[in-house]
Amino acid sequence: MTLEAAPTGVDVSTPNVARIYDYFLNGKDNFAADREAAEQIIRAAPATRATAWANRHFLARVVRFLALEAGIDQFLDIGCGLPTQQNVHEVAQAARPDASVVYVDNDTMVLAHARALLATQPRTVVIGGDLYDPDDILLDPELLSVLDLRRPVALLMLSVLHCVPDDELVRRSVRRFRDVLAPGSYLAVSHITRPTATSAYRQNAEKGARTYKDLGVNMSMTFREREQLVELFQGWEVLPPGLVNLPDWRPDPVPEPISMCELPATYLCGVARMIAR
Repeated sequence: MTLEAAPTGVDVSTPNVARIYDYFLNGKDNFAADREAAEQIIRAAPATRATAWANRHFLARVVRFLALEAGIDQFLDIGCGLPTQQNVHEVAQAARPDASVVYVDNDTMVLAHARALLATQPRTVVIGGDLYDPDDILLDPELLSVLDLRRPVALLMLSVLHCVPDDELVRRSVRRFRDVLAPGSYLAVSHITRPTATSAYRQNAEKGARTYKDLGVNMSMTFREREQLVELFQGWEVLPPGLVNLPDWRPDPVPEPISMCELPATYLCGVARMIAR
């Protein structure tokens, strides 16, 4: 993307987490500052790019499962990031042409770009919103024009909760969505976790997280332990195989590339169905 293509008011001299992630996925919507920051993160934590791809593959598997096997036709993607490959609406609507998708993000760059790209997509909208205020998201008129909250919804919180350092705020936000969504809804989460003390990658993972902060990127990277993530699923029934490393959640019959299969366990992911209230 050239400087002239940047939306009005967007600072391209400061690295941006959405554009860094876009670079990890070989996207084109990033600038020199983002690419330089991304390369520094990769040097600190060499598995970062492969992990980003593994998270994207997890997203696609989850959405296909929810659409085809769980019968879900409504998707709410919180912290969606820049549109790239295997977007939620593409995967969901390939499986179920009647699927509706709402993307939510709090980043000006993401919103401008996503709205431009998805303006003509049927049953797909992009809204501004923040995990800090779930009610603002749930009461948004655009969301309510696409999703019927009286019916089950798939709530996707993929690689977003670790951007919020406040543990209580994260718990409260997830609880609020659970309280409003209909029984039979699903929750999908992926979240960074600190490798075990015996892992050779632990130091790299911690250095990578510090690098985000040192670069002045507009987010933090908050490690949470398995027990903390299990707590987020209170009121939900976690589906097999439980909380696992990204490539291990219902892998496709065709194995992922070796670089994916041998990822250090720096992410946990899981999917759960809401227990009837």
